[in-house]
Amino acid sequence: MMIITPEAATQIQVSALHSQAQGLPLRIAAERQTDGHFHYQMGFDDAQQVGDVLFEQEGVSVIIDAASAALLKGAWLDFIDLEGRMEFVFMNPNDPHYRPPQA
Repeated sequence: MMIITPEAATQIQVSALHSQAQGLPLRIAAERQTDGHFHYQMGFDDAQQVGDVLFEQEGVSVIIDAASAALLKGAWLDFIDLEGRMEFVFMNPNDPHYRPPQA
């Protein structure tokens, strides 16, 4: 399954508090675009569907649909500083356009 960093988990929990979604699992979805790039979506969701994968990591409950689970296997979700802005970032070796971070 995918990995959620402690920094991402903390921000997810903060976001849940601010959006009154505390206690709801985070749904993560991935879709391959026609150009091969991956498009990601996240949001709090209380409706688990047949075939969904549910897991908990770093204190965050996560739901991923079956189609997205295959695309997200081995991916990382992090929350990092990108040029002065804090953002969620998916690092996904399944994405043909993925480039590992440079040290």
